[in-house]
Amino acid sequence: MNPYINHIHHIDSSEKKMVFDNLYDFINVLEKKDNLRRISTEVDVDLEMAEILRRVTYSKGPAILFENVKGFDMPVLGNAFGTIDRMKIALDTDNFEQIGSRLTNILSQKMPSGILGKVSALPRLAEMAGFAPKIVKKGPVNQIIETDSPTLSFLPALKTWPKDASRFITFGLVLTKNPETEIRNIGVYRMQIYDDKTAGMHWQIHKRGAQHFKMAQEENRKIEVAVIIGADPATIYSAVAPVPEGLDKFLFAGIMRKKGVMLTKCKTIDLEVPANAEIVLEGYVDPENMRVEGPFGDHTGYYTAPDLYPLFHLTGVMRREKPVYLTTVVGKPILEDAYIGKVIERSFLPLIQVFQPEVVDVNMPAAGWFHGLAIVAIKKRYPGQARKVMMGLWGLGQFMLTKMIVVVDNNINVHDINEVIWAVTTRTDPKRDTLILDNVPTDTLDPASHLVNLGSKLGIDATVKWKEEGFARAWQEVVKPDQETEKLVDSKWKEYGITEDSTD
Repeated sequence: MNPYINHIHHIDSSEKKMVFDNLYDFINVLEKKDNLRRISTEVDVDLEMAEILRRVTYSKGPAILFENVKGFDMPVLGNAFGTIDRMKIALDTDNFEQIGSRLTNILSQKMPSGILGKVSALPRLAEMAGFAPKIVKKGPVNQIIETDSPTLSFLPALKTWPKDASRFITFGLVLTKNPETEIRNIGVYRMQIYDDKTAGMHWQIHKRGAQHFKMAQEENRKIEVAVIIGADPATIYSAVAPVPEGLDKFLFAGIMRKKGVMLTKCKTIDLEVPANAEIVLEGYVDPENMRVEGPFGDHTGYYTAPDLYPLFHLTGVMRREKPVYLTTVVGKPILEDAYIGKVIERSFLPLIQVFQPEVVDVNMPAAGWFHGLAIVAIKKRYPGQARKVMMGLWGLGQFMLTKMIVVVDNNINVHDINEVIWAVTTRTDPKRDTLILDNVPTDTLDPASHLVNLGSKLGIDATVKWKEEGFARAWQEVVKPDQETEKLVDSKWKEYGITEDSTD
């Protein structure tokens, strides 16, 4: 067994409390629950590891810990969040909507009026509840510090597709501060490794990290960046989650965990990172340095074309003595990112309902890479309400990137695609009930938009139409069986001898 991971095998008390303080705690519990497999055979980071992970993830298999990585002395963890069950373990909940409810409950406390006032008051509320991040002098991430001649060469980053431009860091949590407010943000942006000192920073224009970069660029100054590789699951999830503007991502992680994240200061830049992290890359992005990044096989199932992106310059490394490198692979859905996205869908439903109270449920099918399609059920109260909801959602945070929105009545199960198709085909007149918006923001990775970041959107109103909406006919009655006959057949089902199974 690789000496780097001998100590992972022990199951400690974190399993009982289920508040994971680090990646090791999570690995321990996954292994105890038979949700992790170790691979001791030598595996190459060049295509081989990604092929293994794709096959395992597509089949809803376990997390994989590669113990013998060719050319590197560090184990690699992949598919850590590749099922809904593992996401439940990671975030210690069977009901992801509780995460959003916890946040909206805090926002509903008697604080300054308006959502912005409430967000700005969150640090004080969170500190009172013990959710706020806490600064400590040092932690496991400080066990090895390299500032004289740091290098990226020790990272077992993967090349995942044959036409990828290079090896990429795919699960780095990229930490920046808003240059004006100094509020921290964490996002997950891929990074193409160019050499020992530099990597591409794939900041898509609509992301908060790119906004921070643009603000620094306007002032013609560098922006400090820390890249966290491997942390506790709540912090990892918070990096992906589209939290409200102005909310510190570490604070959001603490709200989820019901326990503040321990932070320690970087050595070469003025940022704080999780003290229990596996690896931290310190550096900066200079607005003067741009370089072609890509191609890269992305979560749409297509290669994104090469384009100019800013350059990350390494200034320091902090890491554990025996770190685990966390990675993920993306491609044609459904892969690991789909499960993280599904949790975002569920956990942010309560927050969506704050702004759009008529929304009953939402489904963003994984096959549509989430920004491709949203199916929304509403409690309809007035004419034109479906269109109001569409436009409201398109104006709400990262929902702005959703290409297609289908709105149905609340008696349609948005998670049953057959019900949705039935509603669309029986309640929609294409000319009357479709809405097309042109020249609006689109996902940078959308392979179909006529321009990068600019395209069109489609809204489909699949609700039952009212006469006030111009529907002149009498709406046809939905067929339903006779209830007494249903009960009779239920009681006699076994007598018929059709099947030994019950009617359901």
